[in-house]
Amino acid sequence: MAVDFQAIIANLSRHTEFNPAELAQFTSQLTWRQAARRDCLLRAGQPTRKIFYGLSGALRAFYVDKTGRESTIMFAVADWWVTDMYCFVNAQPAMLTIEAIEYSHYLELTKSSLEQLYLTVPKFERCFRILFQNAYTREQLRVIENLSLTAEERYLQFLKKYPQILPHVTQKQIASYLGITPEFLSLIRKNQRQKSIAQK
Repeated sequence: MAVDFQAIIANLSRHTEFNPAELAQFTSQLTWRQAARRDCLLRAGQPTRKIFYGLSGALRAFYVDKTGRESTIMFAVADWWVTDMYCFVNAQPAMLTIEAIEYSHYLELTKSSLEQLYLTVPKFERCFRILFQNAYTREQLRVIENLSLTAEERYLQFLKKYPQILPHVTQKQIASYLGITPEFLSLIRKNQRQKSIAQK
């Protein structure tokens, strides 16, 4: 099957300019995959050797505590990267599980291939440094929001920042991301509907 790499090339080119030979070297290291709903790309405890780029569908990275409670760390839809970042960078067994939440296509890049690219085309090191910095910044802002905003304010921020995610996720998954129960999220949504009606 011929794979269209235009989306991932455009994604990288937002950060660094590459020539055709460099891009060809990069795309030769990618593997196209597909996953059915609930298929796991990575399980907690496994070696974290790959980073994933979404082409279609949606993925979810989550942590399971000792009681079995799931906390969603991030979602990834088309044109988003996802992995267990800490464990990928530090060559540690995964703390997170990454699964498809609907039928999905994605590309995967191994850590060994990425490190080889760093050596042969140093521009890739700069490019991925920017990607990783952006991911770190996004997560730091999320921690601050969790500490400073109410659950309702966090929900409204989620709607504002990630409208492209909404068609792919369930209320339970959103609640897991926000750190609240689905029942409490239902109350928040009900209050928002009532406020919207009152303003009309």
